[in-house]
Amino acid sequence: MPKTTPKNTICVWYDKDAEAAASFYAATFPDSRVTAVHRAPGDYPSGKEGDVLVVEFTVAGVACAGINGGPLFKHSEAFSFQIATDDQEETDRYWNAIVGNGGQESACGWCKDKWGVSWQITPRVLTEAIAAGGAEAKRAFAAMMDMKKIDVAAIEAARRG
Repeated sequence: MPKTTPKNTICVWYDKDAEAAASFYAATFPDSRVTAVHRAPGDYPSGKEGDVLVVEFTVAGVACAGINGGPLFKHSEAFSFQIATDDQEETDRYWNAIVGNGGQESACGWCKDKWGVSWQITPRVLTEAIAAGGAEAKRAFAAMMDMKKIDVAAIEAARRG
């Protein structure tokens, strides 16, 4: 059976650790896997022939490619993976996996992995509260503004007022 390339793939630039990052994501998130590792056919500015150049992977069902392009470009919060969670246990599991593997906490449900890629670990209860609008959204939003990792019980309490 011929291999099919997805019509749209998110390409993430890494200094040199695309394979390690993709393997971590595959081990951390369901419906995630490393699908191919391609080595450079020749020398290039940030590597040599035979080095891992491109890694094809899937994160939570989304097709991605990691390119080992060297240190020229850095990650920023302008790009992030957003992972919807169903409860505090799932929120804690993903947050702790990322932060506990050399990552760092940020604000409002954001964190960065050890490669500098930003993640939003977002409980559905928060998304639903914001979508509800009005006073409920305002209370949930205000509660979120004081959080790093999202506290599901606190968001639920804010929704109720």
